[in-house]
Amino acid sequence: MTDLSNTTWLWVAKGLGAVAGSAISIAYVLPKGRREAAIRFAVGVVAGLAFGGAAGIKIAAELEIADRLGPVETTLMGSAAASLCAWWAVGLVSRRLARKPADAARD
Repeated sequence: MTDLSNTTWLWVAKGLGAVAGSAISIAYVLPKGRREAAIRFAVGVVAGLAFGGAAGIKIAAELEIADRLGPVETTLMGSAAASLCAWWAVGLVSRRLARKPADAARD
């Protein structure tokens, strides 16, 4: 297992962080159905993979712990945070769009 390259470990950390962020989010805002759950989970994983590195670096810098974390830990933290934020954003947007405007309901 130690034969894996640093790049491989970073991708593993991104994947685990993205999945963990989406899974943890279920406890906060439950999806209304399977379709919403699948969409939000997929968006969370993609966001965690895409933005995990940058988000981890920013969070570590803001918390002033960058010198205490390795690249894998930073990536894992950033992926989980990006996934969590994406899950919330998709949930809020989908619920806003699902509401009918008050004026349209009167017609």
